[in-house]
Amino acid sequence: MTDQLTPLRISDEDKARIRLLFMAKHAKWGGGMHPEDGNHAIYHHEVRQTLEGLGLNLTLGDSYDILYQRPEVDFVFPLLNRGGFVNSEMTIPVLCNMHRIPYLGAMPFLRGLGDDKSVSKLVARHAGVPTADWYCYRRGAPVEEANLPASPDGRWVIKPNASSASWGISDAFEFAGVANAVANIHGQGHDAIVEPYLDGYDIQCAFITMHDEAVALPMLWYEREDTQRLWTYYEKRDLVQNTEKAALKAFDHAEFAPKIYEYAKKYAREFLSFDYGRIEFRLDLNTGDINFIEINLNCNLWSEKVMAKAAARAGFSHADLLETLLAESWRRNGLIAL
Repeated sequence: MTDQLTPLRISDEDKARIRLLFMAKHAKWGGGMHPEDGNHAIYHHEVRQTLEGLGLNLTLGDSYDILYQRPEVDFVFPLLNRGGFVNSEMTIPVLCNMHRIPYLGAMPFLRGLGDDKSVSKLVARHAGVPTADWYCYRRGAPVEEANLPASPDGRWVIKPNASSASWGISDAFEFAGVANAVANIHGQGHDAIVEPYLDGYDIQCAFITMHDEAVALPMLWYEREDTQRLWTYYEKRDLVQNTEKAALKAFDHAEFAPKIYEYAKKYAREFLSFDYGRIEFRLDLNTGDINFIEINLNCNLWSEKVMAKAAARAGFSHADLLETLLAESWRRNGLIAL
């Protein structure tokens, strides 16, 4: 299931006129893997190259201090999301708001809502989208077994409430293990969310906003060999060998694709206008259960990840995708007319 869409174009005059600041930790990286961030450095380098190839009026920044005073730019493209401190994802949007500089992506309140996995599940419940029971053990609050969500299979997943790329994820089979995992996450300065482990496959629903509407790209799924195995941060960043075969493929199941499409559309409308994002569901093919897992509003734009792969299935090149995102955001922020 997908919506009809055509790449948007920016005129050469507007490309030259609008001063674009691209912010990413590895915006100035020369290419290749990073010893700590792995393929994230390759991703930032690729986005920079694609933006340069579009002929944009580009400035590069790799730290927040470039926004401590108002820079001479008209628009910010922020990929400096994981700053090494809690809620860093909202830093650039807040600084841009202070300087009244428009930027790609959702406003800070929406970014925070999406990054808080517990609150994002409340949005799912509000929108009538199914999600499994959960509990967020906030730092400083008691960690009590009475709050542990039910798990029919006796297995729980514990992770930082605002983690990305499966950072800090673990599982446990009794409350003592859950409590230890929560304590570890609290010790690193984060809230912890606990959910029952849901068997099944991850269905990826990528969206972009066009003319203030949430537009669905073709759905994808990871066709895994072992659905019981947790993927770690190190595997997702290619920092360790991943021996499991998992292919990212089109998801066009005759029964389940239309249902998930409708759930994803309902959920995406709650976050307009966000420019781009990825909504993830867990599907159990044996029981037919569908559950919302999370939303990532400023998701990975690397050509090897879901957003670009889904766009490619809609006929978009990597350059088409980035130009479309910028064109729509520039239109929405009054910088150009389309």
